[in-house]
Amino acid sequence: YLINTARGPLVNEEDLADALNNGRLAGAGLDVLGIEPNTDSPLLLAKNVLLSPHRAWSAKEARARLMDQAFENLRNWHLGKPTHVVNLP
Repeated sequence: YLINTARGPLVNEEDLADALNNGRLAGAGLDVLGIEPNTDSPLLLAKNVLLSPHRAWSAKEARARLMDQAFENLRNWHLGKPTHVVNLP
C-alpha cells in the first residue's frame, strides 16, 4: 500500500497506476495529485485507489491550530527562543 498526504509530485502517477492495475501494489490512498485539479491522471481509473481532495488543512480545528502555532512561534522568536528552527549553524 502507498499513502501520500504530502505533495503530489512525490509520486510518479503513471508508475503507481501501472503497479495498481497489474497487482504489484495492493492499493493506494492519496489526497494529492501532481496537478490539481487533474482530469487526465491515470490514477482516476486505476484499481484499488482512494482519492480525496487535499483539504485537511481547511477544517475549522486545523486552521485554529495553525494560527495558534504561528502565534506561539512568533512569540517564542520574539523572546529569543525560536521553535522548530531548521537552519542552525
